[in-house]
Amino acid sequence: MTLADDNTRPAFDNVIRSITEYVYDYEITSDLAWERARIALLDSLACAIEGVPSCSSFIGPIIKGTVVPNGFPLPGTSHVLDPMKAAFDLGACIRYLDHSDAFPGAEWGHPSDNIGAILPIADWLSREGHDISMKDVLEAIIKAYEIEGCFQIKNAFNKVGIDHVILVKIAATAVLSKLVGLTRDQADDAVSQAFADGQPLRVYRQSPNTSPRKGWAGGDACMRAVHLVLMTKSGQPGYPTVLTAKPWGFYDVCFGGKEFSLPVPFGSMVIENYFIKLVPAEGHGIAGLEAAVTLSKTLKGRLDKVRSIKIRTQEAAMTIINKTGPLHNPADRDHCMQYMVAVALLKEDWLVPQDYENDSPWASDPRVDVLRNKMTMEEDPQMTKDYHNPKVRKGASGLTATMEDGEVLEEVLVERPLGHPWRPETFVAVKEKFCKLSTPVLSDPEAVWNSFVQTDPTTIKVHTWVEKFSLKN
Repeated sequence: MTLADDNTRPAFDNVIRSITEYVYDYEITSDLAWERARIALLDSLACAIEGVPSCSSFIGPIIKGTVVPNGFPLPGTSHVLDPMKAAFDLGACIRYLDHSDAFPGAEWGHPSDNIGAILPIADWLSREGHDISMKDVLEAIIKAYEIEGCFQIKNAFNKVGIDHVILVKIAATAVLSKLVGLTRDQADDAVSQAFADGQPLRVYRQSPNTSPRKGWAGGDACMRAVHLVLMTKSGQPGYPTVLTAKPWGFYDVCFGGKEFSLPVPFGSMVIENYFIKLVPAEGHGIAGLEAAVTLSKTLKGRLDKVRSIKIRTQEAAMTIINKTGPLHNPADRDHCMQYMVAVALLKEDWLVPQDYENDSPWASDPRVDVLRNKMTMEEDPQMTKDYHNPKVRKGASGLTATMEDGEVLEEVLVERPLGHPWRPETFVAVKEKFCKLSTPVLSDPEAVWNSFVQTDPTTIKVHTWVEKFSLKN
């Protein structure tokens, strides 16, 4: 005999309530958090400007000539967009060239993806006369980074084949709920909608299917977050046990029956410790890339005498960027440790976005594949442990070259690569990165940087600040 379901409405799952409580109640008192949030926003807009040419085939209004009152001026373009298309386009431009920031954990992700949703919504509200300042934007950034990063620490969505942009959808939905004025109950509803969404597969980040979608997946998540928040604002209800319902909830359907582990309380840890990408490359390969640039000086004029190159690294690099065989597109190349190392050895310098393109001379240079075929990668368990240890925060890789005559060169080891938050030069270099990448749009990038990091954000109107990055005038 089948019993009828008990349709009593339960309380929302604790995880959802903890997210909402953090967004609505937590007061950010860390000066470092506010400082790093400013840098994160400026860096992300520089990445977006850099990404515009590569994204030109799909950004802009769906119907050419569409006029959007109070629309978002997409940085580096003349496009003025509705909030959903703006979230997709900005999120895609920020992420597309793999030059935006990152945060490590059992799951790997890019918290700046969330800015693709936050800035267009804040700009729209500002243009419509709402009392919103750049401090509200920075608060949303800090909290979105924290939500995404805290989930990343112990929750390996990659182990069940789900892409990490699910966390962009969750985090952006949560902070947008407060920005647009949803009640706490409605915020619970909105976050539950994000968990109930069909979740993207990681397939487009992994061999043999690595493709440019990995560059616009974050934008897609931003767009979904905007849509779900607006649907909730229109009166759509949520699902209190979206995670725990048997057998229909997220845990049973999508997470192998496991519950989420959140080992640290939400605060401001992630924004204070995220990794800034000063070179365009998959993050777990940057230590290997830096080691290759160093090794190239030793091997200058002797590359043809190399018998083998051993790459010692962490588990994440082994999973994501260890590839043999042909590479089919730019996304494939920047997700291949061996390609990055080979080009750096030949070039004797860091890679730039053009080095991954199909028409790059490196993409068809036979010497690249010759070197790739001489490389082996292996996991060092200690490197993996140090990668996951927040007290150590290493992302190490080491390169050892063996010459044809049997000589084994000393390993070149990089433990905390360029862009690591503990390296003092990182925050000088990120300003230089901003000034270089935003030059096509800003007449005086350094002045824009200095003004924003020094000015009280409560005095800066969002739409006035965003206009600085537009080409529409």
